[in-house]
Amino acid sequence: MITIDALRAYGADVDKGLNLCMNNEDFYLRMVSMILNEASFDQLAKAIGDNDLEEAFKVSHALKGVSGNLALTPLYDKVEEITELLRAHTQMDYSEMLEGILKEKQALEEMAK
Repeated sequence: MITIDALRAYGADVDKGLNLCMNNEDFYLRMVSMILNEASFDQLAKAIGDNDLEEAFKVSHALKGVSGNLALTPLYDKVEEITELLRAHTQMDYSEMLEGILKEKQALEEMAK
C-alpha cells in the first residue's frame, strides 16, 4: 500500500501534493494510486513506437499535468523532459526516455504492493 512515508522516500513533494488535495491524505493517496492505472503510459509507448510525435506530445502533456498535480517529482521530471522535446517536434530516439518514465511508474507500483 502506498503511504506518505513511502512517497517521501520516493522523492515526491508530499506537502505540495497534499496541499493541492486540500490536505486530505486519504484523497491524495487514492489519487496517487489511480495514476498506476492511467492509460497514458501505454498510449505514450504506442505513440512513440509509431513515431507519432503529435500524439506522444498530447499524451505526455496530460501525464505531466497529472504527475505535477500529485507532486510526484521523479516521474514529473522525466515526463516534463520528454514533453518539451515532443513539443518542439524533436526527431530523436525516445525509447530511453520512455524507459525512464516506465521505471518511475514501476517504482510507484512497487509501493502499492
